[in-house]
Amino acid sequence: MPLSLEIVTPDRRAYQGTADCVNLPTDMGSIGVLPGHIPLTAVIAAGEVVVTLGGKVTRLAIDSGFVRIVSDKVSVVTEAAIDEAKIDLRAIEQAEERARLAVEAARGQKEIDPVEIAKMEQILRFAAVQRLVKGRTSSGLTD
Repeated sequence: MPLSLEIVTPDRRAYQGTADCVNLPTDMGSIGVLPGHIPLTAVIAAGEVVVTLGGKVTRLAIDSGFVRIVSDKVSVVTEAAIDEAKIDLRAIEQAEERARLAVEAARGQKEIDPVEIAKMEQILRFAAVQRLVKGRTSSGLTD
């Protein structure tokens, strides 16, 4: 019986489907999830999710969040997620530039809003993860 995988962001359901195996980045290292996995709740680190179904591999870039595994259901809640096929390097560069400009503007202010800084850090972190995932697939690197 395959796993049921769902990856949800604040904006949308980024992925929903079945899988034979799911590899997830956690704060304690990468974990592989197969059917029959023990129940688990863990902190997800920004990184690459690898979904395998019938020999086909799908890769997603995700930001930090949480995973909950119960029975054969894997539920991921994350700040951001995107399928590697949809990663647009030009859009990443534009987002990074906007974040850098915002950080530079914030440096000139006496009081810096920590929420805005956290948003910019999240944008830069997720851009780096997307570059990593896209670079692995476009260069032919795989697990």
